[in-house]
Amino acid sequence: MIVVAGEALIDLVVTAEGQRAVPGGSPANVAVTLARLDQPVRLLARLGADGYGRQLAEHLSANEVDLAWAVRAEQPTSVAVATLDASGKASYEFRLAGTADWQWTSQELPELAGSPATALHTGSLALALAPGAQVLEDLLTRERQRDGLTVSIDLNLRPSIVTDRSGEQARVRRQVRLAHLVKASDEDLAWLYPDRTVRDVMTEWRDAGVCCAVVTRGADGAVLLAPDGSVHEEPAVPTTVVDTVGAGDAFTGGLLAALADLDALGDRPADRLAALSAAQWATVLRQAALVAALTCARRGADPPRRAEVAALLNT
Repeated sequence: MIVVAGEALIDLVVTAEGQRAVPGGSPANVAVTLARLDQPVRLLARLGADGYGRQLAEHLSANEVDLAWAVRAEQPTSVAVATLDASGKASYEFRLAGTADWQWTSQELPELAGSPATALHTGSLALALAPGAQVLEDLLTRERQRDGLTVSIDLNLRPSIVTDRSGEQARVRRQVRLAHLVKASDEDLAWLYPDRTVRDVMTEWRDAGVCCAVVTRGADGAVLLAPDGSVHEEPAVPTTVVDTVGAGDAFTGGLLAALADLDALGDRPADRLAALSAAQWATVLRQAALVAALTCARRGADPPRRAEVAALLNT
């Protein structure tokens, strides 16, 4: 079972035709992707007490995301206004003040030792916004020290919300040391480190203890730095882009699902990841890229199901 921790919010998607309220939030999207790829997944989230919170709970349950550890919070649901340009690329404006996602307390977190969890994934705003970010960071610290499951982080930075670049550099430097697997986009790194190359950043992360670093590059595909220092690249899968909402989250879900299929998640995580061959890393990247491409071909964060992905992987 993969545990995903972080925000579940509502995307108000604005187009020329109007707006619609759809479930979103990077960690929640990753959880849905994993569930659709037939991976047991449990979402550790704080769901608001309003109508949007009920919409999120219904959406997640309908997609077979386990909500046994979800907190039914008193605060309202976070909202992200996603505006699509003519190419389908989304830009975001967030309404987050006093909302449920960022109010974690240590008492709300489960004990993962002894559970069937093989991996803990989190990232995005959940690791950036106080006061809850520190609570989740403490959870990552505990699990990294325990070495009983794979810790995964997706940076998914939001410079429009957290504007302090030097503060974000310090936070990221601290948090990546807690992860075995780190994923980011080239846009994340271009903002975070405007004077550094992607390869330099990935190498620094590996030196800091990250086993595997992955950077997505939009239409230019993705690059992965493996535990042995080898670099693997995967081109983007050609597709007709409807929009890019949830595409990065779909990539992350596809990546984690492929690793789970290879039994590369679980205790002794560094050893498991180091055991993968070059051919297996290529398979992992190919599945992640395909899942992202299929999501881009649909409206909104609507990742594919396992059978659809398998059929295309086998062609």
